[in-house]
Amino acid sequence: MMGGVSMSAELSEKFAPQIALAPGQRWYLAHTLPNKEASAQMRLDAQGFRNFLPRRMKIVRHARRMLRVNAPLFPRYLFVALDLDRDQWRSVNGTFGVSSLFMAEDRPLAVPIGVVETLLLSCDNAALAPDLQPGQQVRLINGPFADALGVLDRLDARGRIEVLLSIMGGDIRIKLPRDWVQPAA
Repeated sequence: MMGGVSMSAELSEKFAPQIALAPGQRWYLAHTLPNKEASAQMRLDAQGFRNFLPRRMKIVRHARRMLRVNAPLFPRYLFVALDLDRDQWRSVNGTFGVSSLFMAEDRPLAVPIGVVETLLLSCDNAALAPDLQPGQQVRLINGPFADALGVLDRLDARGRIEVLLSIMGGDIRIKLPRDWVQPAA
């Protein structure tokens, strides 16, 4: 498990090629138009700019159904790797879907070193995280008890789980779909 900026050497070595930037490059923040993060990312890719759009699984309600969508972690923002002395960074501002780079005076402002790298490691490690285990503390992310903390009591083969919630001085057992809970941070 990763704590703060410190990372295990094994994980750092495994993901080093995906995280490493070319000499002179830094990560910069691009502000996008509403709901245009993916199209901005696609167009930046087509221009040859390395970019990163962190995403998370989100449950949304639509037409009386619950859908899992892969939503941006930071709506209307994505990261672009640039070397200001070498790249034509002004073309990023002209890219369809991009509103502008985050600027300080007349130059883009670099993201502090380690922020994007930590996000990259977190996203790449999502598949390595162990699944839920009985006795583990979980957070409900959907339903009437959304954002409540509980303890995972049981898993069944149909993808439903039982969680113990401490409500009004007692433990209440509720059955939920697996998608409605996540490990508590």
